[in-house]
Amino acid sequence: MIMLFENLDDRTRQFIMAEVELDITKAKLYVSLRLSEIGRKDYVNLLKEAISSHDETWFAQQLSLNSRINLTEQRKNTTVKIPVTAAETLAEGEFNRFYIRGLCLRALDEGISDLEVYRAKDVINPRPNSQAKIGTKVKAEKLLEDLRVNPGIDTALGLPNGPNSGLSVKLS
Repeated sequence: MIMLFENLDDRTRQFIMAEVELDITKAKLYVSLRLSEIGRKDYVNLLKEAISSHDETWFAQQLSLNSRINLTEQRKNTTVKIPVTAAETLAEGEFNRFYIRGLCLRALDEGISDLEVYRAKDVINPRPNSQAKIGTKVKAEKLLEDLRVNPGIDTALGLPNGPNSGLSVKLS
């Protein structure tokens, strides 16, 4: 499903790219273990291309091609199949996280202290805790710090609120 990023424009994309470069420079870029060797090799360039010219849907499509996602993964003492939605979940999650980080930077640059939580993607069964966050305001500075400190994992502020939550933020 397509996410609607309300403030995804050229200006925001510049801030998003700065955040990707920051993670690369600090060797903190989250790279999923579900990516194959080919996927890990291609990941950074695909992420940058998605940010500069495309969106999370294009990113997911690219990750799903050329055996970039492993078919199985190890869990304790067993091997399990990776869900067919793995590329989509990874692409949406990481694109959204960097979009939020970039938008936080943009807001701070423009003297805006708060961002508003909204549903960027319709979901069939929205989580009650996700629903409760819609329309709330979050401090851009705190959210940016939270996402920088917690790459690829749950954040203290609970945004974007886990995989497939459909939540993002917008300028208010």
